[in-house]
Amino acid sequence: MTPPPKTVTDPAVLPWELAASAPAGDAPQPRAESRPQDRNQGQADVAARSGAGEATPDPEHHEAPSAAVPLRRNRDFGLLWGGAGLSLLAGRATAVAYPLTVLWITGSPGDAGLVGTALLLPQLLVQLPGGALVDRWDRRRIMIGAGLGQALVAGAVAALLLSGHVWLWALLAAAFTEGTLGVLHQLAERAAVPAVVPTEQLPAALTGNEARTRGAAIAGQPLGSGLVALGSSFPYVAALVGQLASVVLLFGVRGKLQAERTGPRPDLVREIKEGLVWMWRQRFLRAVMAAVAVSNVLFQGLNLAVMTGIQENHGSQFQIGVVLSLSGAGGLVGAITGGWWATRFSLRTLVLGGLAVWTALMVPVAFLRDPYALGALFAASGYVGGVFNVAGGVFMVRVAPDRMRGRANSLAMLVGGGAMAAGPVAAGFALEAFGPTRTVLGLSVAMGVTALVALLSPSLRRNPLEKGSPELT
Repeated sequence: MTPPPKTVTDPAVLPWELAASAPAGDAPQPRAESRPQDRNQGQADVAARSGAGEATPDPEHHEAPSAAVPLRRNRDFGLLWGGAGLSLLAGRATAVAYPLTVLWITGSPGDAGLVGTALLLPQLLVQLPGGALVDRWDRRRIMIGAGLGQALVAGAVAALLLSGHVWLWALLAAAFTEGTLGVLHQLAERAAVPAVVPTEQLPAALTGNEARTRGAAIAGQPLGSGLVALGSSFPYVAALVGQLASVVLLFGVRGKLQAERTGPRPDLVREIKEGLVWMWRQRFLRAVMAAVAVSNVLFQGLNLAVMTGIQENHGSQFQIGVVLSLSGAGGLVGAITGGWWATRFSLRTLVLGGLAVWTALMVPVAFLRDPYALGALFAASGYVGGVFNVAGGVFMVRVAPDRMRGRANSLAMLVGGGAMAAGPVAAGFALEAFGPTRTVLGLSVAMGVTALVALLSPSLRRNPLEKGSPELT
Protein backbone atom coordinates (compact mmCIF):
# COMPACT_ATOMS: atom_id res chain seq x y z
CA MET A 1 0.00 0.00 0.00
CA THR A 2 2.98 2.28 0.12
CA PRO A 3 3.79 4.60 -2.73
CA PRO A 4 7.11 3.90 -4.43
CA PRO A 5 10.14 4.79 -2.39
CA LYS A 6 10.79 7.90 -4.35
CA THR A 7 9.08 11.19 -3.91
CA VAL A 8 6.60 12.61 -6.33
CA THR A 9 9.17 14.99 -7.77
CA ASP A 10 11.87 12.44 -8.36
CA PRO A 11 13.71 13.25 -11.65
CA ALA A 12 14.08 9.58 -12.53
CA VAL A 13 10.49 9.51 -13.79
CA LEU A 14 11.10 12.13 -16.47
CA PRO A 15 12.29 9.67 -19.15
CA TRP A 16 8.79 8.16 -19.30
CA GLU A 17 7.42 11.53 -20.38
CA LEU A 18 10.33 12.21 -22.76
CA ALA A 19 9.99 8.79 -24.34
CA ALA A 20 6.25 9.29 -24.80
CA SER A 21 6.84 12.56 -26.63
CA ALA A 22 9.54 11.20 -28.96
CA PRO A 23 8.52 10.43 -32.56
CA ALA A 24 7.76 6.79 -33.20
CA GLY A 25 10.50 4.80 -34.81
CA ASP A 26 13.31 7.10 -33.72
CA ALA A 27 16.55 5.33 -32.94
CA PRO A 28 19.94 6.60 -31.83
CA GLN A 29 21.99 7.69 -34.83
CA PRO A 30 25.75 7.99 -35.20
CA ARG A 31 26.78 11.58 -34.76
CA ALA A 32 29.81 13.38 -36.03
CA GLU A 33 31.94 15.65 -33.89
CA SER A 34 29.72 18.67 -33.33
CA ARG A 35 30.67 22.27 -32.93
CA PRO A 36 29.97 23.99 -29.59
CA GLN A 37 27.09 26.01 -31.04
CA ASP A 38 25.51 22.83 -32.41
CA ARG A 39 25.62 21.21 -28.97
CA ASN A 40 24.07 24.28 -27.36
CA GLN A 41 21.30 24.29 -29.94
CA GLY A 42 20.66 20.62 -29.20
CA GLN A 43 20.31 21.40 -25.50
CA ALA A 44 17.80 24.13 -26.28
CA ASP A 45 15.80 21.74 -28.49
CA VAL A 46 15.62 19.15 -25.71
CA ALA A 47 14.47 21.80 -23.21
CA ALA A 48 11.81 23.04 -25.61
CA ARG A 49 10.43 19.54 -26.15
CA SER A 50 10.22 18.95 -22.40
CA GLY A 51 8.41 22.22 -21.74
CA ALA A 52 11.26 23.72 -19.78
CA GLY A 53 11.75 26.75 -21.99
CA GLU A 54 15.01 28.02 -23.43
CA ALA A 55 18.15 26.29 -22.19
CA THR A 56 21.44 28.00 -21.52
CA PRO A 57 24.82 26.37 -22.04
CA ASP A 58 26.34 24.87 -18.92
CA PRO A 59 30.09 25.50 -18.79
CA GLU A 60 30.56 22.50 -16.50
CA HIS A 61 28.43 20.11 -18.56
CA HIS A 62 30.22 16.78 -18.89
CA GLU A 63 29.06 14.93 -21.97
CA ALA A 64 29.97 11.35 -22.83
CA PRO A 65 31.85 10.92 -26.10
CA SER A 66 29.67 10.46 -29.16
CA ALA A 67 29.21 6.85 -30.16
CA ALA A 68 27.04 4.81 -32.48
CA VAL A 69 27.01 1.85 -30.07
CA PRO A 70 23.46 0.89 -28.99
CA LEU A 71 22.76 1.37 -25.32
CA ARG A 72 22.49 -2.37 -24.72
CA ARG A 73 26.09 -2.75 -25.97
CA ASN A 74 27.47 0.21 -24.01
CA ARG A 75 29.98 -1.56 -21.76
CA ASP A 76 30.44 1.23 -19.21
CA PHE A 77 26.71 1.88 -18.85
CA GLY A 78 26.06 -1.83 -18.48
CA LEU A 79 28.62 -2.14 -15.70
CA LEU A 80 27.31 0.99 -13.96
CA TRP A 81 23.70 -0.16 -14.34
CA GLY A 82 24.46 -3.66 -13.07
CA GLY A 83 26.69 -2.56 -10.20
CA ALA A 84 24.14 -0.06 -8.93
CA GLY A 85 21.38 -2.63 -9.44
CA LEU A 86 23.10 -5.21 -7.24
CA SER A 87 23.65 -2.60 -4.55
CA LEU A 88 19.99 -1.56 -4.72
CA LEU A 89 18.80 -5.17 -4.53
CA ALA A 90 20.95 -5.83 -1.47
CA GLY A 91 19.72 -2.61 0.12
CA ARG A 92 16.04 -3.42 -0.50
CA ALA A 93 16.49 -6.87 1.02
CA THR A 94 18.13 -5.56 4.20
CA ALA A 95 15.59 -2.70 4.45
CA VAL A 96 12.93 -5.37 5.04
CA ALA A 97 15.23 -7.60 7.07
CA TYR A 98 16.18 -5.04 9.74
CA PRO A 99 12.68 -4.45 11.22
CA LEU A 100 11.69 -8.10 10.70
CA THR A 101 14.82 -9.30 12.51
CA VAL A 102 14.10 -7.10 15.51
CA LEU A 103 10.37 -7.90 15.50
CA TRP A 104 10.97 -11.66 15.49
CA ILE A 105 13.77 -11.55 18.07
CA THR A 106 12.26 -9.11 20.58
CA GLY A 107 8.56 -9.25 19.71
CA SER A 108 8.45 -5.47 20.13
CA PRO A 109 6.91 -3.35 17.33
CA GLY A 110 8.37 -0.29 19.05
CA ASP A 111 11.93 -1.61 18.73
CA ALA A 112 11.26 -2.65 15.11
CA GLY A 113 10.01 0.85 14.40
CA LEU A 114 13.15 2.39 15.90
CA VAL A 115 15.37 0.33 13.61
CA GLY A 116 13.22 1.23 10.59
CA THR A 117 13.54 4.89 11.48
CA ALA A 118 17.33 4.60 11.86
CA LEU A 119 17.50 3.13 8.36
CA LEU A 120 15.45 5.99 6.86
CA LEU A 121 16.87 8.86 8.93
CA PRO A 122 19.76 9.49 6.48
CA GLN A 123 17.14 10.48 3.91
CA LEU A 124 16.56 13.49 6.15
CA LEU A 125 20.10 14.21 7.31
CA VAL A 126 22.37 13.23 4.41
CA GLN A 127 20.60 14.35 1.21
CA LEU A 128 21.87 17.94 0.97
CA PRO A 129 25.45 17.42 2.20
CA GLY A 130 25.59 14.17 0.21
CA GLY A 131 24.77 16.01 -2.99
CA ALA A 132 27.60 18.47 -2.31
CA LEU A 133 30.06 15.63 -1.72
CA VAL A 134 29.03 13.91 -4.95
CA ASP A 135 29.81 17.11 -6.87
CA ARG A 136 33.20 17.55 -5.18
CA TRP A 137 34.59 14.01 -4.86
CA ASP A 138 35.29 11.31 -7.42
CA ARG A 139 31.95 9.59 -8.04
CA ARG A 140 33.42 6.17 -8.81
CA ARG A 141 35.33 6.23 -5.53
CA ILE A 142 32.17 7.26 -3.67
CA MET A 143 30.23 4.30 -5.09
CA ILE A 144 33.04 1.82 -4.49
CA GLY A 145 33.63 3.14 -0.96
CA ALA A 146 29.92 3.05 -0.18
CA GLY A 147 29.63 -0.50 -1.51
CA LEU A 148 32.58 -1.71 0.56
CA GLY A 149 31.16 0.05 3.61
CA GLN A 150 27.74 -1.57 3.12
CA ALA A 151 29.40 -4.97 2.74
CA LEU A 152 31.31 -4.41 5.99
CA VAL A 153 28.12 -3.40 7.83
CA ALA A 154 26.22 -6.44 6.51
CA GLY A 155 29.05 -8.76 7.57
CA ALA A 156 29.14 -7.22 11.05
CA VAL A 157 25.38 -7.65 11.53
CA ALA A 158 25.55 -11.27 10.30
CA ALA A 159 28.38 -12.01 12.76
CA LEU A 160 26.44 -10.37 15.59
CA LEU A 161 23.34 -12.48 14.90
CA LEU A 162 25.35 -15.69 14.58
CA SER A 163 27.01 -14.98 17.93
CA GLY A 164 23.64 -14.99 19.68
CA HIS A 165 24.30 -11.66 21.39
CA VAL A 166 22.02 -9.08 19.80
CA TRP A 167 22.13 -5.49 21.06
CA LEU A 168 19.51 -3.03 19.87
CA TRP A 169 21.97 -0.12 19.88
CA ALA A 170 24.28 -2.05 17.54
CA LEU A 171 21.47 -2.73 15.07
CA LEU A 172 20.41 0.92 15.24
CA ALA A 173 23.97 2.05 14.42
CA ALA A 174 24.26 -0.50 11.60
CA ALA A 175 20.93 0.53 10.09
CA PHE A 176 21.84 4.23 10.16
CA THR A 177 25.25 3.55 8.57
CA GLU A 178 23.64 1.35 5.91
CA GLY A 179 21.12 4.10 5.08
CA THR A 180 23.82 6.80 4.90
CA LEU A 181 26.02 4.81 2.52
CA GLY A 182 22.98 3.93 0.39
CA VAL A 183 22.07 7.60 -0.07
CA LEU A 184 25.63 8.46 -1.15
CA HIS A 185 25.74 5.52 -3.57
CA GLN A 186 22.45 6.46 -5.26
CA LEU A 187 23.33 10.15 -5.54
CA ALA A 188 26.69 9.36 -7.12
CA GLU A 189 25.26 6.83 -9.58
CA ARG A 190 22.49 9.15 -10.73
CA ALA A 191 24.99 11.96 -11.35
CA ALA A 192 27.40 9.63 -13.20
CA VAL A 193 25.02 8.36 -15.90
CA PRO A 194 25.51 11.29 -18.36
CA ALA A 195 29.27 10.63 -18.30
CA VAL A 196 28.89 7.15 -19.85
CA VAL A 197 25.86 7.65 -22.12
CA PRO A 198 25.61 9.88 -25.24
CA THR A 199 23.07 12.69 -24.92
CA GLU A 200 20.59 11.18 -27.38
CA GLN A 201 20.49 7.94 -25.36
CA LEU A 202 19.88 9.55 -21.95
CA PRO A 203 16.07 9.11 -21.98
CA ALA A 204 16.42 5.38 -22.63
CA ALA A 205 19.19 5.07 -20.04
CA LEU A 206 17.20 6.80 -17.32
CA THR A 207 14.11 4.75 -18.19
CA GLY A 208 16.22 1.63 -17.69
CA ASN A 209 17.38 2.99 -14.33
CA GLU A 210 13.78 3.57 -13.23
CA ALA A 211 12.79 0.04 -14.23
CA ARG A 212 15.85 -1.32 -12.40
CA THR A 213 14.98 0.58 -9.22
CA ARG A 214 11.42 -0.70 -9.16
CA GLY A 215 12.53 -4.20 -10.08
CA ALA A 216 14.95 -4.17 -7.15
CA ALA A 217 12.11 -3.12 -4.86
CA ILE A 218 9.82 -5.87 -6.19
CA ALA A 219 12.46 -8.61 -5.85
CA GLY A 220 14.23 -7.32 -2.75
CA GLN A 221 11.28 -7.33 -0.38
CA PRO A 222 10.32 -11.02 -0.69
CA LEU A 223 14.02 -11.91 -0.91
CA GLY A 224 14.78 -10.19 2.39
CA SER A 225 11.74 -11.56 4.21
CA GLY A 226 12.25 -15.06 2.78
CA LEU A 227 15.89 -15.15 3.88
CA VAL A 228 14.90 -14.01 7.38
CA ALA A 229 12.56 -16.99 7.51
CA LEU A 230 15.51 -19.30 6.73
CA GLY A 231 17.73 -17.69 9.37
CA SER A 232 18.17 -14.24 10.86
CA SER A 233 21.70 -13.84 9.47
CA PHE A 234 20.93 -15.02 5.92
CA PRO A 235 19.81 -11.68 4.39
CA TYR A 236 22.94 -9.93 5.65
CA VAL A 237 25.26 -12.61 4.27
CA ALA A 238 23.46 -12.27 0.92
CA ALA A 239 23.83 -8.47 1.10
CA LEU A 240 27.55 -8.87 1.79
CA VAL A 241 27.95 -10.95 -1.38
CA GLY A 242 25.77 -8.58 -3.44
CA GLN A 243 27.65 -5.46 -2.37
CA LEU A 244 31.04 -7.02 -3.13
CA ALA A 245 29.81 -8.09 -6.58
CA SER A 246 28.60 -4.52 -7.14
CA VAL A 247 32.05 -3.15 -6.29
CA VAL A 248 33.71 -5.56 -8.73
CA LEU A 249 31.47 -4.33 -11.58
CA LEU A 250 32.06 -0.67 -10.74
CA PHE A 251 35.82 -1.17 -10.88
CA GLY A 252 35.37 -1.98 -14.57
CA VAL A 253 33.77 1.37 -15.51
CA ARG A 254 36.34 3.38 -17.49
CA GLY A 255 37.04 7.09 -17.62
CA LYS A 256 36.02 9.93 -15.36
CA LEU A 257 32.41 10.10 -14.18
CA GLN A 258 32.34 13.88 -13.82
CA ALA A 259 33.81 16.95 -15.47
CA GLU A 260 36.99 18.52 -14.17
CA ARG A 261 36.19 21.39 -11.84
CA THR A 262 38.12 24.61 -12.52
CA GLY A 263 38.20 27.87 -10.62
CA PRO A 264 37.03 28.49 -7.05
CA ARG A 265 34.32 26.26 -5.65
CA PRO A 266 30.90 27.93 -5.32
CA ASP A 267 29.52 28.99 -1.98
CA LEU A 268 27.25 26.04 -1.23
CA VAL A 269 25.51 27.75 1.67
CA ARG A 270 24.43 30.63 -0.55
CA GLU A 271 23.25 28.27 -3.30
CA ILE A 272 21.25 26.17 -0.84
CA LYS A 273 19.64 29.33 0.52
CA GLU A 274 18.73 30.43 -3.00
CA GLY A 275 17.09 27.06 -3.62
CA LEU A 276 15.13 27.29 -0.37
CA VAL A 277 13.87 30.76 -1.25
CA TRP A 278 12.81 29.62 -4.73
CA MET A 279 10.99 26.58 -3.36
CA TRP A 280 9.20 28.64 -0.71
CA ARG A 281 7.75 30.87 -3.43
CA GLN A 282 6.18 27.90 -5.25
CA ARG A 283 2.86 27.76 -3.45
CA PHE A 284 1.37 24.91 -5.47
CA LEU A 285 4.55 22.84 -5.28
CA ARG A 286 4.77 23.43 -1.53
CA ALA A 287 1.22 22.18 -1.07
CA VAL A 288 1.85 19.04 -3.13
CA MET A 289 5.08 18.31 -1.26
CA ALA A 290 3.31 18.71 2.08
CA ALA A 291 0.62 16.22 1.05
CA VAL A 292 3.24 13.75 -0.15
CA ALA A 293 5.29 14.13 3.05
CA VAL A 294 2.27 13.36 5.24
CA SER A 295 1.35 10.41 3.01
CA ASN A 296 4.87 8.99 3.26
CA VAL A 297 4.71 9.10 7.07
CA LEU A 298 1.36 7.31 7.05
CA PHE A 299 2.41 4.62 4.60
CA GLN A 300 5.60 3.80 6.49
CA GLY A 301 3.46 3.32 9.56
CA LEU A 302 1.05 1.17 7.56
CA ASN A 303 3.91 -1.11 6.48
CA LEU A 304 4.82 -1.86 10.09
CA ALA A 305 1.17 -2.31 11.03
CA VAL A 306 0.71 -4.92 8.30
CA MET A 307 3.86 -6.75 9.42
CA THR A 308 2.55 -6.84 12.98
CA GLY A 309 -0.96 -7.93 11.91
CA ILE A 310 0.32 -10.81 9.78
CA GLN A 311 2.65 -11.93 12.57
CA GLU A 312 -0.19 -11.93 15.11
CA ASN A 313 -2.24 -14.01 12.66
CA HIS A 314 0.63 -16.56 12.55
CA GLY A 315 1.71 -15.58 9.06
CA SER A 316 5.25 -15.87 7.72
CA GLN A 317 7.93 -13.36 6.88
CA PHE A 318 7.76 -14.40 3.24
CA GLN A 319 4.05 -13.48 3.10
CA ILE A 320 4.95 -10.00 4.34
CA GLY A 321 7.52 -9.68 1.57
CA VAL A 322 4.98 -10.74 -1.06
CA VAL A 323 2.51 -8.08 0.11
CA LEU A 324 5.14 -5.34 -0.01
CA SER A 325 6.51 -6.48 -3.38
CA LEU A 326 3.04 -6.24 -4.93
CA SER A 327 3.07 -2.57 -4.01
CA GLY A 328 6.24 -2.19 -6.06
CA ALA A 329 4.67 -4.05 -8.98
CA GLY A 330 1.69 -1.71 -8.90
CA GLY A 331 4.03 1.27 -8.80
CA LEU A 332 5.88 0.00 -11.88
CA VAL A 333 2.63 -0.26 -13.86
CA GLY A 334 1.58 3.17 -12.57
CA ALA A 335 4.84 4.72 -13.77
CA ILE A 336 4.46 3.18 -17.23
CA THR A 337 0.90 4.50 -17.61
CA GLY A 338 1.51 7.76 -15.74
CA GLY A 339 2.05 9.73 -18.96
CA TRP A 340 -1.49 8.84 -20.08
CA TRP A 341 -2.95 10.27 -16.87
CA ALA A 342 -0.69 13.33 -16.89
CA THR A 343 -1.83 14.36 -20.39
CA ARG A 344 -5.53 14.04 -19.55
CA PHE A 345 -5.84 15.41 -16.03
CA SER A 346 -4.33 18.33 -14.17
CA LEU A 347 -1.89 17.67 -11.36
CA ARG A 348 -4.41 19.11 -8.88
CA THR A 349 -7.01 16.55 -9.99
CA LEU A 350 -4.50 13.72 -9.74
CA VAL A 351 -3.35 14.82 -6.27
CA LEU A 352 -6.86 15.13 -4.86
CA GLY A 353 -8.07 11.95 -6.55
CA GLY A 354 -5.01 10.00 -5.42
CA LEU A 355 -5.38 11.05 -1.79
CA ALA A 356 -9.06 10.05 -1.86
CA VAL A 357 -8.25 6.65 -3.38
CA TRP A 358 -5.49 6.05 -0.82
CA THR A 359 -7.95 6.82 1.99
CA ALA A 360 -10.48 4.33 0.60
CA LEU A 361 -7.82 1.63 0.20
CA MET A 362 -6.46 2.07 3.73
CA VAL A 363 -9.67 1.32 5.59
CA PRO A 364 -10.00 -2.38 4.62
CA VAL A 365 -6.41 -3.03 5.70
CA ALA A 366 -7.53 -2.61 9.30
CA PHE A 367 -9.67 -5.76 9.08
CA LEU A 368 -7.90 -7.95 6.50
CA ARG A 369 -5.16 -10.43 7.38
CA ASP A 370 -5.13 -12.53 4.21
CA PRO A 371 -1.82 -11.69 2.44
CA TYR A 372 -3.26 -11.98 -1.05
CA ALA A 373 -6.14 -9.59 -0.33
CA LEU A 374 -3.71 -7.19 1.30
CA GLY A 375 -1.38 -7.56 -1.68
CA ALA A 376 -4.17 -6.52 -4.06
CA LEU A 377 -4.83 -3.37 -2.01
CA PHE A 378 -1.12 -2.59 -1.86
CA ALA A 379 -0.76 -3.04 -5.62
CA ALA A 380 -3.61 -0.61 -6.27
CA SER A 381 -2.11 1.92 -3.88
CA GLY A 382 1.32 1.50 -5.47
CA TYR A 383 -0.24 2.17 -8.87
CA VAL A 384 -1.47 5.55 -7.62
CA GLY A 385 2.01 6.31 -6.32
CA GLY A 386 3.54 5.50 -9.72
CA VAL A 387 1.16 7.90 -11.46
CA PHE A 388 2.06 10.56 -8.88
CA ASN A 389 5.75 10.16 -9.69
CA VAL A 390 5.27 10.78 -13.39
CA ALA A 391 2.86 13.69 -13.02
CA GLY A 392 5.03 15.36 -10.39
CA GLY A 393 8.15 14.90 -12.49
CA VAL A 394 6.52 16.51 -15.52
CA PHE A 395 5.35 19.42 -13.38
CA MET A 396 8.82 19.93 -11.88
CA VAL A 397 10.58 20.04 -15.24
CA ARG A 398 8.09 22.63 -16.50
CA VAL A 399 8.27 25.05 -13.59
CA ALA A 400 11.87 24.75 -12.37
CA PRO A 401 14.50 26.68 -14.38
CA ASP A 402 17.44 24.59 -15.54
CA ARG A 403 19.90 26.19 -13.11
CA MET A 404 17.56 25.34 -10.20
CA ARG A 405 16.47 21.78 -11.02
CA GLY A 406 19.16 20.02 -9.03
CA ARG A 407 18.41 21.95 -5.85
CA ALA A 408 14.66 21.77 -6.42
CA ASN A 409 14.73 18.00 -6.77
CA SER A 410 17.09 17.54 -3.82
CA LEU A 411 14.78 19.57 -1.61
CA ALA A 412 11.76 17.61 -2.80
CA MET A 413 13.55 14.33 -2.08
CA LEU A 414 14.63 15.67 1.30
CA VAL A 415 11.06 16.51 2.29
CA GLY A 416 9.55 13.28 0.98
CA GLY A 417 12.32 10.95 2.11
CA GLY A 418 12.90 12.69 5.42
CA ALA A 419 9.24 12.49 6.33
CA MET A 420 9.35 8.72 5.88
CA ALA A 421 11.73 8.45 8.82
CA ALA A 422 9.02 9.52 11.27
CA GLY A 423 6.55 6.83 10.22
CA PRO A 424 7.96 3.58 11.66
CA VAL A 425 8.80 4.85 15.15
CA ALA A 426 5.43 6.60 15.61
CA ALA A 427 3.51 3.58 14.31
CA GLY A 428 5.58 1.23 16.47
CA PHE A 429 4.48 2.87 19.71
CA ALA A 430 0.90 3.23 18.43
CA LEU A 431 0.82 -0.50 17.64
CA GLU A 432 1.98 -1.39 21.14
CA ALA A 433 -0.65 0.89 22.68
CA PHE A 434 -3.67 0.24 20.41
CA GLY A 435 -2.97 -2.84 18.26
CA PRO A 436 -2.98 -3.17 14.44
CA THR A 437 -6.70 -2.60 13.79
CA ARG A 438 -7.06 0.67 15.67
CA THR A 439 -3.70 1.92 14.43
CA VAL A 440 -4.63 1.38 10.78
CA LEU A 441 -8.01 3.05 11.32
CA GLY A 442 -6.19 6.02 12.82
CA LEU A 443 -3.87 6.15 9.80
CA SER A 444 -6.91 6.06 7.52
CA VAL A 445 -8.49 9.00 9.34
CA ALA A 446 -5.23 10.94 9.03
CA MET A 447 -5.11 10.25 5.29
CA GLY A 448 -8.72 11.38 4.93
CA VAL A 449 -7.94 14.62 6.77
CA THR A 450 -4.96 15.15 4.46
CA ALA A 451 -7.22 14.76 1.43
CA LEU A 452 -9.76 17.22 2.88
CA VAL A 453 -7.10 19.81 3.69
CA ALA A 454 -5.72 19.49 0.15
CA LEU A 455 -9.20 19.96 -1.29
CA LEU A 456 -9.72 23.16 0.70
CA SER A 457 -6.18 24.51 0.26
CA PRO A 458 -6.11 27.83 -1.66
CA SER A 459 -2.64 26.97 -2.96
CA LEU A 460 -4.03 24.01 -4.91
CA ARG A 461 -7.00 25.81 -6.48
CA ARG A 462 -5.20 27.75 -9.20
CA ASN A 463 -3.80 25.98 -12.24
CA PRO A 464 -0.04 26.28 -11.58
CA LEU A 465 0.82 26.29 -15.30
CA GLU A 466 -1.61 28.95 -16.46
CA LYS A 467 -0.23 32.15 -17.90
CA GLY A 468 0.93 34.61 -15.25
CA SER A 469 1.06 32.01 -12.50
CA PRO A 470 3.77 32.68 -9.86
CA GLU A 471 5.16 29.16 -10.48
CA LEU A 472 6.12 30.22 -14.01
CA THR A 473 7.58 33.60 -13.05
